[in-house]
Amino acid sequence: MNQPTARPDAHPARWRILGLLGVAQLMLILDVTVVAIALPHIETDLGLSREALTWTVSAYTLTFGGLMLLGGRISDLVGAKRVMLAGLLLFTAASLATGLAESAALLVGGRIAQGVGAALLSPSALSLVVTLFDGEERNKALGVWSALGGGGAALGVLLGGLLTAGPGWSWVFYVNVPIGVAIAAVLAVLVPGGRAWAAERPRLDILGAILVTSSTASLIYALIAAGEGGWLTPLTGWLVLAAAAGYVLFVVRQKRARSPLMDVRLLVRRPVATGAFLIMMATALMITVFFLGTFYFQQARGYGAWQTGLLFLPVAVATMLGANLTGRVIGRWGGRAPAVAGMAVAALGMAVPAVSMNPALVVVGVSVAAAGTGAMFVVASATALGQVAPHEAGIASGIVSTFHEFGASVGAAVVSSVAAASLAGETLSGFAGGFTVAAVAAAVGIVVTALVTPGRAGQEAPLPSS
Repeated sequence: MNQPTARPDAHPARWRILGLLGVAQLMLILDVTVVAIALPHIETDLGLSREALTWTVSAYTLTFGGLMLLGGRISDLVGAKRVMLAGLLLFTAASLATGLAESAALLVGGRIAQGVGAALLSPSALSLVVTLFDGEERNKALGVWSALGGGGAALGVLLGGLLTAGPGWSWVFYVNVPIGVAIAAVLAVLVPGGRAWAAERPRLDILGAILVTSSTASLIYALIAAGEGGWLTPLTGWLVLAAAAGYVLFVVRQKRARSPLMDVRLLVRRPVATGAFLIMMATALMITVFFLGTFYFQQARGYGAWQTGLLFLPVAVATMLGANLTGRVIGRWGGRAPAVAGMAVAALGMAVPAVSMNPALVVVGVSVAAAGTGAMFVVASATALGQVAPHEAGIASGIVSTFHEFGASVGAAVVSSVAAASLAGETLSGFAGGFTVAAVAAAVGIVVTALVTPGRAGQEAPLPSS
């Protein structure tokens, strides 16, 4: 197999930097799934309600996703290295505070602070990856990045099980502290300083960030509330309407602001729009697996945290295999074929536990689904970021990462509402219902993916007008 050719001015330590940035990103992804397996223990120790349990996941992913565009914009304005290091240190400090939490309010507050740090770290780190690599090397690097993210999410459940069963759930947060400090120290030396792409430093669009974050918060709250009051209640309807209005105002703001948070025209570029859709779907499906699987195995079947973590080991392997295979073929085949195949495999896998909640079949089904989502992660990153200009790297990375976290927030909110009765320990039907919703969503996604995904990764065609 021919090795990708590096450009003459390529940074000699770029692969080491990629590895360290990948570990940093891994911590952010782990903090979604490593917490999922600890939720039953956190619920018992802190006396959390179902809503508080869901917000323990969603407060992090919502803040992470809602502020990601702002993080990407700051990265473009002041330099990716500075923003990456600031985000990493903030995330590390917030992890310590969250581990020390003794109430639901402090726990959710710590998760919000972690989300702010992650929103600074993730787009700036991905921007560094995009600018450090070029051509075929960039596709390979993005494949590695995606495999770390997807496989790391599954490994987070194993790590979470070991830590929760051992020293306790607080250590799913404490473990970030020494790792974060060590990585920050090394990256501060290795990463080139680079430069900001803006000739001057205009004001940051704080109003835009507030609009997009509050709109998503309204949508997530609507989905969570639906699990208690129903999907057709006035409260749910008003919250969804408020979210829609907020998104419209955000778009209007971006078109009129002197220094917009993002160039909304990026979202009508076919590669960027496709990448955003694929990564949102992949993450929502991934969160469905971990959220439902954690409570099913621990509450319904009575398995311990470490046993549950071991049951998710095949999911980690399948995710990395799917990502690795896709990274090898996407350069020759383009994005459409592996994206459609990945979505179809995910739909098939989700259908298995939807039909039968036998523990062995659940593991087989979610492992098959994980191979599909691993493929989707790679196509999403390679398609959206394969040919972006250097001055757009930060914001394009921010868009992709934003939809990653929005997918996690929406996925957690939807499945917690569908499976509300099962989460309360009353029946298994809620778990099956959650997997059914995921399988149907993935099946619909097959059609959408086939229509919107470019035949070649990075193809700069606009979306067809409606």
